[in-house]
Amino acid sequence: MHSLPRAAHLPIEYSTEDGSLRIFGFWVFLVTDMLLFSCFFATFAVLYRHTGTGPKPSAIYDVRGYTAETIILLTSSFTSGIATYFMRRDNKSGLVTWLVITIVLGLSFIGLEVSEFVSDAVTGATLQRSAFLSSFFTLVGTHGCHVSFGIIWMTCLLIQISKQGITPVIARKVFITGLYWHFLDVVWVFLFSVVYLIGGMY
Repeated sequence: MHSLPRAAHLPIEYSTEDGSLRIFGFWVFLVTDMLLFSCFFATFAVLYRHTGTGPKPSAIYDVRGYTAETIILLTSSFTSGIATYFMRRDNKSGLVTWLVITIVLGLSFIGLEVSEFVSDAVTGATLQRSAFLSSFFTLVGTHGCHVSFGIIWMTCLLIQISKQGITPVIARKVFITGLYWHFLDVVWVFLFSVVYLIGGMY
């Protein structure tokens, strides 16, 4: 599809009709993803007291671990926003630098989450042990898969930016990736509140 010209005063990612439509389409996708996570949250809320012979939530949660994950992920949302700032000012080096920082923070988050899962598995807290653990690993693991996909997505974008620079198409992709990353942060805030804080009281 060819990009049609739009008003020059709009941000570069909205500078074509095609870019605006694709961004709108991504908002629709985020709504469907939100519905998916809503189902997982509802399932966890019903099942987190159903521990069977397995450990309770408070017995496996690592306060330092999930606190560090929260700080890292929220910081990465900020650095993603700075990347968009530099993109709109046609600053390629600034865009690349802050995308790389965001990727590193995302990798740190995933590293901590995998370490948490491995630690749980070593103590016998596995997916099939109880209804609580099934809902916990499904919800947190799905979020972790989304973060991993976001990291791969940003890495591919870095390759495209290095070859093509900042074009309206690249800008649209960077903006959409930023929306995706911010969405994951919002999901994590609910996850932190519902799974770790409320669930951890049991």
